[in-house]
Amino acid sequence: MVATVTQKLTFDRFLVECPEDGKYELVNGEIVRMNATRNHDDVANFMLFGFNDEVKRLNLNLTVNNTAVIRTVTKTGIEQGRRPDVSVIDRDLWRSNRTDYSALREPIQLAVEVTSTNWDDDYIDKLDEYQRLGIPEYWIVDYLAIGSRDFLGNPKIPTVFVDLLDAGGNYQRSAFKGSDRIVSRTFPELTLTAEQIINA
Repeated sequence: MVATVTQKLTFDRFLVECPEDGKYELVNGEIVRMNATRNHDDVANFMLFGFNDEVKRLNLNLTVNNTAVIRTVTKTGIEQGRRPDVSVIDRDLWRSNRTDYSALREPIQLAVEVTSTNWDDDYIDKLDEYQRLGIPEYWIVDYLAIGSRDFLGNPKIPTVFVDLLDAGGNYQRSAFKGSDRIVSRTFPELTLTAEQIINA
């Protein structure tokens, strides 16, 4: 009996072969469908619209969407195709090649992941990949408090984590709960609280 070896997809092959009927990521060389509950989508959309309002209000040179796919690389050198729940992107970068699909190889300004059952991807894998790529600001919105107690404490409380790159290229984390106002480097005038996001 001959064992068949499935060829792992590169990022470029992923862009060609990725189905158009939903949201997908390239994870360890395979196309993975990203399913989300309505609650998950409500939380993500609340932030997307909130960020977009801030961009318009302050006339910032940014664009906000939930379609961008970003090429990242794991610590072992494997190409991944990540699709944040919300992406805040420099408008010049986004518009630099408008005939391209929504795939980027450069770091975006801010990535948001709303946690779901695969929460360890957000807390561990994506955090490492986004830091490695140099995304300046990364939010993890654990609205169901499903991450481990190592992150959320005991008892586990829904939390918004904001990781900011320091001068050495490492993320420094702040945690926001309840009525805490989120502190964002990208949107310093943002007035959202953790509970507004979590209860969206």
